[in-house]
Amino acid sequence: MKSIFVVLRALTYASIFVGLVLVFVPARLISWSGIARPESIGAVGMVGAAAVIGGAALALWCVLTFAFVGRGTPAPFDPPRRLVVRGPYRFVRNPMYIGATLALAGASLFYRSPPLLAYTLLFVAVTHVFVVAYEEPALTRMFGADYELYRRRVRRWRPWGRGPDAGANGSSDA
Repeated sequence: MKSIFVVLRALTYASIFVGLVLVFVPARLISWSGIARPESIGAVGMVGAAAVIGGAALALWCVLTFAFVGRGTPAPFDPPRRLVVRGPYRFVRNPMYIGATLALAGASLFYRSPPLLAYTLLFVAVTHVFVVAYEEPALTRMFGADYELYRRRVRRWRPWGRGPDAGANGSSDA
């Protein structure tokens, strides 16, 4: 029963985030800029749609991993109780944000929307600052040496490559 409650909490918080940041704001941008749904999809639209689906699937995988493995949610006020290093977090430290970015970039392709692309780039910049300034210090306080070890083993944004670009603290944060 407790697991069901955690999953419901995680899905509720994720739905609020997705609803606002990934649906409501982009829909307003598309509407305000006068962009309509394309009459024909074409190759670019298909790539965009695939990116939206892939990004959404990755984000959902992350939310469920937070709930089942971490016993928490993606919300900063209800974080996982355990350090999550399984699922997509084995490959990269911030897969949920990568999934959201992929979905936004895919939507900008699907709609061929420069304003939505600009919003995607703003999302990436704000997310990076949030991760570096808030999330990483908070995770260090919560999980200490375990998180520091994870930081040294797993990159912040890219799942491939190690070594030469490791930061001064020894983490590979590209």
